[in-house]
Amino acid sequence: MRGLEATLPPAFSLLKSEFNDFLFAPIGEEGNHAVLTVLSALARLDIDPWQESALLAQQSKDAATQRLTSIIASLPNGLWAPSDAGTIAARLIALLPTKRAVALPARGPAATRSQLARPASSSVVRFVFIAALGGLMFFSIAGRLRPPVGLDSAASTTTSSPTAPLAALE
Repeated sequence: MRGLEATLPPAFSLLKSEFNDFLFAPIGEEGNHAVLTVLSALARLDIDPWQESALLAQQSKDAATQRLTSIIASLPNGLWAPSDAGTIAARLIALLPTKRAVALPARGPAATRSQLARPASSSVVRFVFIAALGGLMFFSIAGRLRPPVGLDSAASTTTSSPTAPLAALE
């Protein structure tokens, strides 16, 4: 896991991110009565949560609230009223650090939003690949395991009759 953290600037580290209060705050309940967090909502909409948090923190409170309101309003399956999206967004924006405390990653003139999100995306892909490879190795090894010596298939398929062991001795 250390390699995955090393690719992200410190402001975007999962363990000590200045955006944790905002990202892990609940938006509200969904149709399945599960609590939806800002992090989950942004990820579902294919928006990099840490980059979006940094961008929202750099905007004025009004602009950030408007942006987050439109994001919340676009979420399907929420049990909140559409008219509550602005109130929810204002509550969440208050959890962001102030503009002066946020360090945005360096951007070149040709950098796009997808290019800025690419390191986090490639880290996730790398993690999923390694996890899948580990699962394949586990099932490969588990499939090669044999039952302990002395147990044969006939003994394991006999009925629970008390005379079955006696019949085997005759």
